[in-house]
Amino acid sequence: MHFPLLLLLLLLLLCSDYSGNASGARRAKKRSSGESPGDGQTLRSSGRQITSKRKATDTEEEDDQSEKKYRKCEKAGCSATYPVCFASASERCAKNGYTSRWYHLSCGEHFCNECFDHYYRSHKDGYETFAFWKKVWTSNGKSEPSLKAFMADQQLPFWVQCTRPDCRKWRQLTKEIQLTASLAETYRCGMKFNNIKSEGPDQCSQPEDLRVAEVTDSWWHSMLILPPLFKDSPASPFLAAYYPDCVGMSPAGSSSSLCPYFQPFYQPNECGKALCVRPDMMELDELYEFPEFSRDPTMYLALRNLILASWHKSCKEVLTSQKCAENIIVRGLVRVRCVQEMDRVLHFMTRKGLINTGVLAVKRPLLPEKYCSVSRNVIIIGAGASGLAAARQLQNFGTQVMVLEARERIGGRVWDDASLGVTVGRGAQIVNGCVNNPIGLMCEQIGIKMHKLGERCDLFQEGGQATDPAIDKRMDFHFNAILDVVSEWRKDKSQNQDTPLKEKVQEVKKNFLQDSGMQFSDLEEKVLQFHLSNLEYACGSTLDQVSARSWDHNEFFAQFSGDHTLLTKGYSVLLHKLGEGLDIRTKCPVLVTVPLTLLQKNLIQFNPPLPERKLKAIHSLGAGIIEKIALQFPYRFWDKKIQGADYFGHIPPGPEKRGMFSVFYDMDPQGKQAVLMSVITGDAVQTVRDLEDKEVVDECVKVLRELFKEQEVPEPLHYLVTHWSKDKWSQMSYSFVKNRRSGEPTTSSLKTCRGKVLCWRGNV
Repeated sequence: MHFPLLLLLLLLLLCSDYSGNASGARRAKKRSSGESPGDGQTLRSSGRQITSKRKATDTEEEDDQSEKKYRKCEKAGCSATYPVCFASASERCAKNGYTSRWYHLSCGEHFCNECFDHYYRSHKDGYETFAFWKKVWTSNGKSEPSLKAFMADQQLPFWVQCTRPDCRKWRQLTKEIQLTASLAETYRCGMKFNNIKSEGPDQCSQPEDLRVAEVTDSWWHSMLILPPLFKDSPASPFLAAYYPDCVGMSPAGSSSSLCPYFQPFYQPNECGKALCVRPDMMELDELYEFPEFSRDPTMYLALRNLILASWHKSCKEVLTSQKCAENIIVRGLVRVRCVQEMDRVLHFMTRKGLINTGVLAVKRPLLPEKYCSVSRNVIIIGAGASGLAAARQLQNFGTQVMVLEARERIGGRVWDDASLGVTVGRGAQIVNGCVNNPIGLMCEQIGIKMHKLGERCDLFQEGGQATDPAIDKRMDFHFNAILDVVSEWRKDKSQNQDTPLKEKVQEVKKNFLQDSGMQFSDLEEKVLQFHLSNLEYACGSTLDQVSARSWDHNEFFAQFSGDHTLLTKGYSVLLHKLGEGLDIRTKCPVLVTVPLTLLQKNLIQFNPPLPERKLKAIHSLGAGIIEKIALQFPYRFWDKKIQGADYFGHIPPGPEKRGMFSVFYDMDPQGKQAVLMSVITGDAVQTVRDLEDKEVVDECVKVLRELFKEQEVPEPLHYLVTHWSKDKWSQMSYSFVKNRRSGEPTTSSLKTCRGKVLCWRGNV
């Protein structure tokens, strides 16, 4: 019966093993020096069984403590096997040891749960600091004021790059040191702070932190928990109307003043302003160039906005990556990445023509060689404003440029004359809209002041009477109302339904008078003729040639806004500055980039012939023409009557005289010289085309004597009259869209302002 007894004992042993800790039993087995469960020793000594189980538990706790000594970051993909807390805020900070949870900001930057509690728990010492920051952030920003955002904005250490060319290593500043633009500009390894100098004879020889190398990798950016928000960015005064964190800035930043003529960013709900970008949104070409920022564009926007603002704050010198990098004030390793990305963004903005433009003289190419390798040598035809600007920019990029000009002079339709004692522009001289205007930029770079044209322009009738301002205001309203009706009419009209603007204006006027039962007085009709003359001044043509659908098609494009100014020193000073250092060959006619009239008259033979689409474009536009006259008098006979205004208007005695000297400009705002300039527009251009200069002058003086009937108007001492219609290389002033031709449709109407033509190119 021994066999059944042994079997029973084995069964009892198994039952006791399953009722206890199986794994503990297995550990006990390994420590029992080869004892077999079948020898009965475990059953014979229950105390030993308990002892064995206690030893097993102790061993398990030792293993757990070994695991708890380090805890990995829970962020999937984080490379930090043994995170280190950067905050050191709590007395119980985990440092590089164990914490119940690591909070991830980047691969290389974490803070422990103890430091989290230090700021987050209301009974902890750091809570008030976090609460105050949270209040500021909430009042200024749009994003969530989380504790992670607080740590990134307030607690992460700054990183700065050594400025020694043979070093350029990145160093982490101690927690108490605040980074500034001046510190970033001058920092060197081992720099002395607070009378404490780092040990070692050559701090640059010390190796760079290994985490810096990781920042360059593409995956590092994708592991950022929060986007970088710059502090004290140069863009902040431009963007006060935006939530800072929506445009790449910290809501805890500050702002300062700025120049009113430099507005590189759209304000909220604003549109149609030239050379502006949305500060809170990437444009289409930016998304093509930087697709990696399409998901979260904050870093790109922060860099781009900083670049644009920096350029407009200091446009007299080339803007470099180094200058911009000094103003990147953001905590943490992300500053390394931002500085690394700066080159790409800066070069893109330069190629786009938004920065580093104008009359800059550069010592080295603005762009790396790879951007110029395709076209190392370029010939530009024409030394007008656009040709010179293109040549200057290409040469600054590093391209070899030659400019060929048909005339004996540069400037094209910019041609200044100083023979009357002041500068008179035979062509362009008025700047229509100074905000972001490249002309305003060049004036700032050279140090030339523009004279702001005032609002007042009194209208005088032949006979000397001043027009009642109420009549002037009323007819200005009716004139613009007529244009508004034309704008409504054209909304659903095709090109084949087009009609000359003159006919449409007459039709709208006739219908209005019939429907309203009103009748304009003789004087009101004359004032309306003045406004129509101003419209012909804007179009550079008689209204019977202009498309009613597309007469203001240029408004489809962004416009220059702001003040209208007179360049008292003339445009030529700017163009000659643009031409400095360029290889310009005059008296070299090469007819390609030429005025529209020369193309329309088939003066150029193209081989192969131009495609149909180009011919259609050429003949869709009209070649507008205006002429100018300037008169120098022995004294300023007009001062008393116009009382300091920059210009005054001439009410034509009838429609047949419309466009004959409609506005007179005082060419010396300082009041020292006595020079008046006037324009000849519309049908009046053909009237004077074949007259001798003296005959045109006599007609002009006759008009002035009618306007100043109450006093003597002397004979002019000197004068000049332009002949752009006969100029061999121009034969025009500027273009317009002809009747039944294509033009970009627009639903807005043009509000013309006499003496300050608001449409077209502003080159009159």
